[in-house]
Amino acid sequence: MIGRLRGIIIEKQPPKVLIEVGGVGYEVFMPMTCFYALPDNGKEVIVLTHFAVREDAQVLYGFNHEQERELFRELIKVNGVGPKLALAILSGMSAAQFINAVEQGEIKTLVKLPGVGTKTAERLIVEMKDRVKRFGEELSNVNPAIDIGDIKKSSNQIESEAVSALIALGYKPQEASRIISKVIRPEMDCEMLIREALKSVL
Repeated sequence: MIGRLRGIIIEKQPPKVLIEVGGVGYEVFMPMTCFYALPDNGKEVIVLTHFAVREDAQVLYGFNHEQERELFRELIKVNGVGPKLALAILSGMSAAQFINAVEQGEIKTLVKLPGVGTKTAERLIVEMKDRVKRFGEELSNVNPAIDIGDIKKSSNQIESEAVSALIALGYKPQEASRIISKVIRPEMDCEMLIREALKSVL
């Protein structure tokens, strides 16, 4: 079980980051709410990980804080919620927003997330309501700052990467393109664009 990585960021391709540790590059998938807080390429980072093993793949999921990882682990215990859907849920809203939606029984908010239908939203509320109570205060100060990198890319590249990130999070290609085209502005970099796109859906 790989539980923690400390290394240098080689490449960031939302929602995936490549971290070099002792000469080995680890691909780590992170919720966008965690991804935004990563430092620039070439800088050191410490990421807490969850190692998921399936028949067809072995995937590392990364988090900045223990509470986020614990919430992810609680999510994948819910019937019908796998790691990919849990990643999409925690990308579409912060951990604190998710907890609030569950506590308030906000089905309409949850169904706006990719892959979450009415039945899944209802199941999340029923099964997570008691579990999320312990996270409330712990998560109030998680992800207070967002560090946006200053790598300059063409607007076409930025748009294409943002669309790819949304598709990786479970949106259909046409839907991802439509969401991005609605919010894109010339001054945006890729991470800012993804953040605004995910915000606009909720």
